[in-house]
Amino acid sequence: MGNKRILIIAMVMLTFGNALAQDVQNTDGSKWQFRLRGIVVTPDESADIEAIGGDASISTAVVPEFDITYFFNENWSMELILATTKHDVEAVGTAAGDLDLGHVWLLPPTLTGQYHFTGGDFIPYVGAGLNLTLFYGVNEGPVADNVDYDTTIGYALQSGFDYMLNDKWFLNLDVKKLFLNTDATVNATTALGATVGADVDINPWIIGFGVGVKL
Repeated sequence: MGNKRILIIAMVMLTFGNALAQDVQNTDGSKWQFRLRGIVVTPDESADIEAIGGDASISTAVVPEFDITYFFNENWSMELILATTKHDVEAVGTAAGDLDLGHVWLLPPTLTGQYHFTGGDFIPYVGAGLNLTLFYGVNEGPVADNVDYDTTIGYALQSGFDYMLNDKWFLNLDVKKLFLNTDATVNATTALGATVGADVDINPWIIGFGVGVKL
């Protein structure tokens, strides 16, 4: 993602924060909300691979997710989303055939600003924010000597709803789209006699269902 896009998102988040600061005087006090979801992470991947061409294939993951939400007032909140996922990676359709690049773990903490539509037990919301993705636990597979992924900053869009079971507990359905891009370097000098760079778009859809509590 380009610096210009990151700057625009940062300005939007700053404006959002200023609006909340001005509106916080209308609240009855801070409210915390915690959710535990099961999520399905499905990459919408593509890649521009140097020299050998081809594309990327990244597996779907199913993992638990934990998030923390702070309400400035009845409608506005900020949410921190925490999860980690493991994905198998392949370079497919290259001049050297399909290449198994092992697996990698992603740690993508995401912070979103949200607006909640109140008025009953059914509470829809929308959100947008920023994401930082760290890559760790890389297993390079049988072909590469080493695979390196650059840490990346992306952005996120979100929608979902809470359904209140009582004043404290609720069910949640949440859908997020993360826009993630990383530069990967594959050192395959033993097998291919070359080090290959790739510009990889991961861009996962994240669909989650779970339970939450208000404190």
